[in-house]
Amino acid sequence: MSVTLKINGESRTLDADPDSPLLWALRDELGMTGTKFGCGIAACGACTVHWDGMPIRSCQTMVGDLEGAEITTIEGVNGKAAKAVQEAWNELDVPQCGYCQSGQIMAATALLAETSKPTDEDIDIAMDGNVCRCATYARIRKAIHAAADKMEA
Repeated sequence: MSVTLKINGESRTLDADPDSPLLWALRDELGMTGTKFGCGIAACGACTVHWDGMPIRSCQTMVGDLEGAEITTIEGVNGKAAKAVQEAWNELDVPQCGYCQSGQIMAATALLAETSKPTDEDIDIAMDGNVCRCATYARIRKAIHAAADKMEA
């Protein structure tokens, strides 16, 4: 079955089983390996992408449910919030091993696109389910606050 999606601003037709997870279509069919496989049950956040601007877990989102959707991956995330998050991540040296970071960045970008000055509680809610095995949670929170400050400037 063919499914047409707009991925990172470009119309792409995938020849994929409709019950195939988006994660594998991105990685295996399109070669977009920035989106990571973590757990396969939508519990870790490593596979987070945006569907029409909202963060979703691509390991549990089936290609057949996405016809006509606009998908943004870590390779294509852009805009004011994304730029601020990426700059803050670099300045504060957030990653340790880095494996979870694409999912963390995608979740943080979605948060800041909706909430320009998040509280710690807002951050906790938005980032819940994004697991960092290296436990850089304090740096992640600090970077989100720094990114929010950058967006205000």
